[in-house]
Amino acid sequence: MTRLLNSLSRPDRPRPALSYREVGATRTPAALPEGYHLLRYGTVVGHGRAAFETAGAAVTTWRMHRATGARLRADAERAESGVAVEISAGIGRLRIGAPCSVIWTAYEENRVGFAYGTLTGHPECGEESFMVHLEPDGTVRFAVTAFSRPASWYTRLGGPVVPLLQRAYARRLGQVLRRLVRS
Repeated sequence: MTRLLNSLSRPDRPRPALSYREVGATRTPAALPEGYHLLRYGTVVGHGRAAFETAGAAVTTWRMHRATGARLRADAERAESGVAVEISAGIGRLRIGAPCSVIWTAYEENRVGFAYGTLTGHPECGEESFMVHLEPDGTVRFAVTAFSRPASWYTRLGGPVVPLLQRAYARRLGQVLRRLVRS
């Protein structure tokens, strides 16, 4: 991540580029691009304005991701467009980093969240959004929307297992967020 953050701030180094063309497509979850594995996951995490505000803060300050046990490093404390983020998993030399950049954010009365897109060096290419919605009846819903495809030999080799892992991680995020809202 230090390398990623350094490359973003040093004019003599090439800036990591987004690794896909359909930037911002997760803003409209019903119309995701073709040619990718699509993920749409949603779950109820609470009820009422206080639950919505707690969930929104946990999503946009990286608390939800960190609470899953994933290592997350970001060059800002809160999701904003252009913020560099790296999520990594594994141990020691077997740790795999996934560099991303926040593409868009939503800080609205009844909708809070962000999307990040993959940068060169990420094992997948695509975009993923993490949104918290306060519905008119007070239900607080968390939604993950993503489109992705393999960008490395090991994710291509993983074939159909990778989408299953992505869905499991989305489900885990929902469980963790529900727990954070209750505490």
